[in-house]
Amino acid sequence: MLQSFFCPTRIHFGAGAHEKLTDLFATLHSTRVFVTADPAMRSSPILARILAILEQAGVACSVFSDIEPDPSDTTVAKAFEQCKAHQATAILALGGGSTIDVGKGAGILMTNGGRINDYEGIEVFRTPPLPLVAIPTTAGTGSEVSGSCTITDTTRNLKMSIRHASLNPARIAILDPIALRTLPEHVAVHSGIDAFVHAFESFISRGATPFTDALNLQAISLIAGSIRDFAADRTNERAGLNMLMGSAMAGMCFGQTGLGNVHCMARFVGAYFHVSHGLSNALCLPAVAAFNRPAAVARYAQVAPLLDVTDMVPDEAASFLTVDAITRLCRDLGVPSRLRDIGARDSAYEEMADLCVGAGYDRWNPRPTTREDFLMLLRQAH
Repeated sequence: MLQSFFCPTRIHFGAGAHEKLTDLFATLHSTRVFVTADPAMRSSPILARILAILEQAGVACSVFSDIEPDPSDTTVAKAFEQCKAHQATAILALGGGSTIDVGKGAGILMTNGGRINDYEGIEVFRTPPLPLVAIPTTAGTGSEVSGSCTITDTTRNLKMSIRHASLNPARIAILDPIALRTLPEHVAVHSGIDAFVHAFESFISRGATPFTDALNLQAISLIAGSIRDFAADRTNERAGLNMLMGSAMAGMCFGQTGLGNVHCMARFVGAYFHVSHGLSNALCLPAVAAFNRPAAVARYAQVAPLLDVTDMVPDEAASFLTVDAITRLCRDLGVPSRLRDIGARDSAYEEMADLCVGAGYDRWNPRPTTREDFLMLLRQAH
């Protein structure tokens, strides 16, 4: 079977990497930049520093920060109008996945026109968007390097996936742990679990390749080895950089391998019970990890030593230890252990199981999953 691997993003990483912005925008030949920023970053020292760096270099900036979690098509439309009024020739996104996705959406509309809703699906737009420079302030989504952009359609009340493997990733990503310093602990935990699940589900996916295996195993090692320290202290630059690099490595892979039941179920947990994507993943992870284990014993055994579980046992035993280590990781990070702890209603599970089957993740998940299986998993997680 013919396969491929592709990542067009140039990555600069290390503490203080944002200081390179002057040189980077010079290579893009841009002196008018539209900045999307998380609302929490609007008064942050790093945004002030970035704007000062660009102003000193003669780059005119316009900042847009009216961005909500799971950003809507109306938010992208507002960002586009401001970007167009500024006559921007490049975009800088400083924030988490929502902020980066708004930057992506505005960039698409600047060169392709129309509404962001017009581009739902795979490679629907053809003209390259405005160049995007992304500085993630959470270590979780990998949006800076992924080919997807997720925007909520307010008319249909559902999330649209706008995918383009070569045109949607940021042109340049800056992984700077200084940008993580003001991240609240619960956001650090939930986004970090999301990054771990990206790497783990991508590694055990039916679509995994030797290229994605190498990156995903390193991502799992970096994230699992750093997330506890990072959650305890967001000023820990070593842990923060490891989290950013692990998140980006997983982000390069999951759009190409596909994800599995954790993300499938988390989509609907988040939609029904209004909790963050990262927390939704964390709540579903232990039950799904146990369910998928029999279909990927050797792969689970490869993960075991990366979770500080001994590799001096047969694969079958190591695979069970991996499930135990994943459950322990969630517990150590203070993640609620049951869906009922976040107010989930088991009366919704029948309908959610139908939606999970219809979402089509079975093409990637290592173990075939029926509607009854999804219903069982939701009830186990409850």
